[in-house]
Amino acid sequence: MTARTANDQRFREFKMPDVGEGLTEAEILKWYVAEGDTVADGQVVCEVETAKAAVELPIPFDGVVHELRFPEGTTVDVGQVIISVDTDPGAGPAAAGAPAPAPAEEPEEPQGRQAVLVGYGAAPSSTKRRARKQPVQAEPVAAAVQAELNGRPAPGAPGAPADAAAAPIQAPAGPRPLAKPPVRKLAKDLGVDLAAVTPSGADGIVTREDVHAAASAATAPVAEEPVAVAGAPAAGADLAARETRIPIKGVRKATAEAMVASAFTAPHATEFVTVDVTRTMKLVQKLKDDPDMAGLRVNPLLLVAKAFLVAIKRNPDVNASWDEENQEIVRKGYVNLGIAAATPRGLIVPNIKDAGAKTLPELSTALSELVATAREGKTSPADMSGGTVTITNVGVFGVDTGTPILNPGESAILAFGAVKLQPWVHKGKVKPRHVTTLALSFDHRLVDGELGSKVLADTAAVLENPQRLITWG
Repeated sequence: MTARTANDQRFREFKMPDVGEGLTEAEILKWYVAEGDTVADGQVVCEVETAKAAVELPIPFDGVVHELRFPEGTTVDVGQVIISVDTDPGAGPAAAGAPAPAPAEEPEEPQGRQAVLVGYGAAPSSTKRRARKQPVQAEPVAAAVQAELNGRPAPGAPGAPADAAAAPIQAPAGPRPLAKPPVRKLAKDLGVDLAAVTPSGADGIVTREDVHAAASAATAPVAEEPVAVAGAPAAGADLAARETRIPIKGVRKATAEAMVASAFTAPHATEFVTVDVTRTMKLVQKLKDDPDMAGLRVNPLLLVAKAFLVAIKRNPDVNASWDEENQEIVRKGYVNLGIAAATPRGLIVPNIKDAGAKTLPELSTALSELVATAREGKTSPADMSGGTVTITNVGVFGVDTGTPILNPGESAILAFGAVKLQPWVHKGKVKPRHVTTLALSFDHRLVDGELGSKVLADTAAVLENPQRLITWG
C-alpha cells in the first residue's frame, strides 16, 4: 500500500452537506471543536446556517480533528470539505502526501499546542514553512522555442522585430500575494487589491488585519484641505463613515428572494375586517383557568388560529396551490398552518403539519413548541416546507394591521392586528369593547373575491362569537 493510499484511508474529510432541499451553500456559524480535539461518530462539530434555518452537523468519523478548513462566518458551497479527521492518531506523524493544513496567518508561540481555527493560528508543528519560491524568469531558450512554435522569430534572433521583447512570453511582473482563502474573500468583499497590501504575517503572508488596515487607509480622508464649495453637503467619506453595511445572507437573503418572487408571481388581493373580540378575550381567560388546559399556553393567537382553521374547513377551496408547469390548481386535503416568527436571524415561517386535525390542546402544544424552537434558532428546513396558509401576528408589535405578502406556494396569509379597548356599538349602546382588525391576503389566481371574503368573514364571526367553534367546528 502506498503512503498516499494509507493517508487517504487515515485522514477522512467531511464535506458541507445539502441540509435543505437543493440548497447550494451554508454559513459556518460556530465550531464546537478545534484542531487536536477528539471526536466521535455522531458528535456535533459545528452549526451552520442555510437559507432556511440553522442546523447542527454531526461528524461521521471517530478520531482527532486534523484541520478546520474555514473559520466561523465563512459561507461555504455544498460539497466543499470543511473539516478533516485523523482516524488513526496513534499511527504517528502523517506520511508524505497526507493532507496538510494551510499556512496560518500568525506564528504561534512555541509553548504548547493551542487549538485554533484555520486562519487564526496553527499548531507549533505547522509553523515551519518551506522557503518562499522566487518568481521564475523567462529563459531565453524557452522564449526562443515558444516564439518558434508561434511562427515568429525568436527574440534577438536575426529577422526578429524590434518589439519582440514585448511579446506575451515575458514572465509575470511579480509573485502572487500569499494569503489564506478567507483573507482573499475578505479582500474581495472590501475591494482591496492584495498585491498592494503590505504583509505583516510570517513569510510574507497577508493577514486579515493587513486587509482591514488597507481598507481603512483607502477610505481615510486625505491630508490636503478639500476645496470648499458653497452650500455643498458633507463629504462622501464622512457620510460613508456613518453608514453600516450588513451582508445579506442566510435566512434574510432567502426571505428577501422569496418575498420578491411571491410579490411578482402571485397576484395579491387583500381584504380587511374590524371585529369585536370581547367574547374571545373572555374565553381566553376561562381556558387559562380550565384544568384540561393546565400547563398549556393559552393566548388570543391560539383562538385566532383555531378560528382560521374553522373558516378554511367551511371553505376548503381556499386551501390550494397553483401548479404552473401543469396548469392545475392543487386543492389540499390538509392544512399546514404557518406561523410567522421573528428571530435574531430574520423572519422565518415554520408550520404546524396537519393543523386542521388537531384539538385545541394539541394545537396549543404545537404552537408553543414551534415558537420556542424558532427563538432558539433550531427550526429545521422540514418544519418550514410544505406550508399551505399562514398567520402573521403583527399585533404583538402594537400594529393594527397590514397587507402581508404570501409565502411562495401558499394561497392565503392572515394578519392579526393588535387587540385594543375601543368604543363600540354593542346592543344599541356605545361601550368599551376589545376590538381588532384582521387582513387576509390571497392569491387571486386561486381565490376570487367571493371566496376570500367568505374566509375572512367566517374567521371574524368565530372570534366575535366563539361558540361557533362548536357549532361550525
